[in-house]
Amino acid sequence: MPQHTPTPAQWAALEQAARAAARRAYVPYSRFAVGAAILDDRGQIHPGCNVENASYGLANCAERTAIYSARVLHDLQQIVAVCVYTPTATPTSPCGACRQVLNEFGPTMLVRCICDGSERIDTTLDVLLPHAFGPKNLSDAASST
Repeated sequence: MPQHTPTPAQWAALEQAARAAARRAYVPYSRFAVGAAILDDRGQIHPGCNVENASYGLANCAERTAIYSARVLHDLQQIVAVCVYTPTATPTSPCGACRQVLNEFGPTMLVRCICDGSERIDTTLDVLLPHAFGPKNLSDAASST
């Protein structure tokens, strides 16, 4: 389980930060503006948005943008929760690449996906990414040699 469960005020702040981040997305090709906000183990919120590129494979998702910038700017160590906003009628969960990167910083983090409709997804990362590959797999392999 995560170190702590976000308070209702923290969830509200995460949702607001994710929606605000989506407004800064650079999406000239897909027009699918995604915002994400992560809550770290120190109680800090870090937003991110998707940034596309004319070479489609070089685009970066909102979740990964939030993680990478939080790591560089604030020495991110552990994520407690993530909120992902999509401008859709129903919520959209993180892609597989983002699930893997999220796993690096919080394998059991809480995940909330929100949208323009009233539905939302509330789950944990280990449910979205069962049997994930992570740091423990590497340390286990190193210790068995």
